[in-house]
Amino acid sequence: MAEVPAAPHRTTGSTLLHPLSALLGIPLDQINFVACQLFALLAAFWFRIYLGPSHASSAVRHAFATLFGIYFAVFCFGWYSIHLFVLVMMNYGIMNTASIPNIHRYSFVVAMGYLTLCHISRIYIFHYGILTTDFSGPLMIITQKITTLACQLHDGIGRQAEELTAEQNRLAVKTRPSLLEYLSYLLNFMSIIAGPCSNYKDYIAFIEGRHVHMKLLEVNWKQKGYDRLPDPSPTGAVMYKLCITLVSLVLFLTLTKNFPMAYIIDNEFLDKTPFLSRLGYLYVVTQAAKPKYYFAWTLVCFDIAADAVNNAAGYGFSGVDERGAFRWDLLSNLNIWNIETATSFKIYIENWNIQTAAWLKRVCYDRAPWYPTALTFILSALWHGIYPGYYFTFLTGILITLAARAIRSNCRHYFLSSVPLKIAYDVATWVVTQLAVCYTVAPFVMLAVEPTVKFYKSMYFHMHILSILVLLVLPIRPQARSVRKPQNEAIQNYVKSKDK
Repeated sequence: MAEVPAAPHRTTGSTLLHPLSALLGIPLDQINFVACQLFALLAAFWFRIYLGPSHASSAVRHAFATLFGIYFAVFCFGWYSIHLFVLVMMNYGIMNTASIPNIHRYSFVVAMGYLTLCHISRIYIFHYGILTTDFSGPLMIITQKITTLACQLHDGIGRQAEELTAEQNRLAVKTRPSLLEYLSYLLNFMSIIAGPCSNYKDYIAFIEGRHVHMKLLEVNWKQKGYDRLPDPSPTGAVMYKLCITLVSLVLFLTLTKNFPMAYIIDNEFLDKTPFLSRLGYLYVVTQAAKPKYYFAWTLVCFDIAADAVNNAAGYGFSGVDERGAFRWDLLSNLNIWNIETATSFKIYIENWNIQTAAWLKRVCYDRAPWYPTALTFILSALWHGIYPGYYFTFLTGILITLAARAIRSNCRHYFLSSVPLKIAYDVATWVVTQLAVCYTVAPFVMLAVEPTVKFYKSMYFHMHILSILVLLVLPIRPQARSVRKPQNEAIQNYVKSKDK
């Protein structure tokens, strides 16, 4: 099966906490990870209070964040952390030597190529297996940041403003970063272990002390009658996210291990359980598996705790909501309410791994000249790794996304004429969305080919068949996409500007 038990004290990082690992019976790699996250949380509060922009220069803040990040990487992953530093420095060389029209292409190929080689080598060459925490996680985050910065640098220097979408124009980077700024963005202690990916301009604004004020000015804070800009505290947001982390841990300990995904392909279960009951149990085990991802793979929440660490440092402020309350969700990776109430596949995906979805949109979907949906799903599979289950999941996701889009564009307007019809439509689409997600993500958890094929056979490939029938029967209306000039025209403009 997919979930291979880890050796109790197996790690490539520090063995300093081995006695604690032996005492608790928890794998040492997880103990190291939890220790780093807890220490990062404390360091983040100290960083905000004693190394705030009013107490320390930007250079000092950059240096501190970088050095602590490097230490955490070495502590958790030992000599394997060299992969992080090699990739970072290779792409720094590309950023400073490659031509602007090609900088995003070269950076993307090198970063994704190196990540894929590491995925292959750690599993098939070094037989690294499935450690719950290994260097590939941070490498995935760094790959996101490298490609994000390269694309935004290309937008800022190599393209004209009228060629960009509103978001691309807002995030465009106008000058190449210094080495210290570059290292701080990629290796800072707040995100090196668990992410999430953020935009370069937002990070630099945070280091320089402009982050909160910039977001308040975006919502016209002073025009609403306030004399001065406030200094909102992230403490409440941090406590709230830590509470969610604790609840996720409790759910993981009580639900996830009692409802294993492997049971849905157990021979006895398949022989004795009718199809509709199997569908119901699939929903239950998928719900039970979610706290594992809300709280990460086993013991620590990559998404929520990492968000809390960034907030504790004062990073992640996103503005003010409609009630006037301060929001600290700029770097949030999950919106649990929107996930559980999603009435479309698209809404579900956008709220499951928010920062990764944003990265895929910015570096692939918005830039792909053809088949953006398919290419985005394929990139997502490649980024996650090389287990076959990932590709079953994301290739199935292409079919279901296109089918869901066709149904929504052709049918939804018929149900908007009255409230009862709209409620009926929402209930029906919620049920179908939740079951479609369960069907799609099961191979992601199973990882291997054999259990995945067995699962799909037990489900009679029903979602694949229904999706194909929908695409054959319903007309596909083209997606409205931002109008932008072709890349080759942007390159010509850059060349002309250089000739002047």
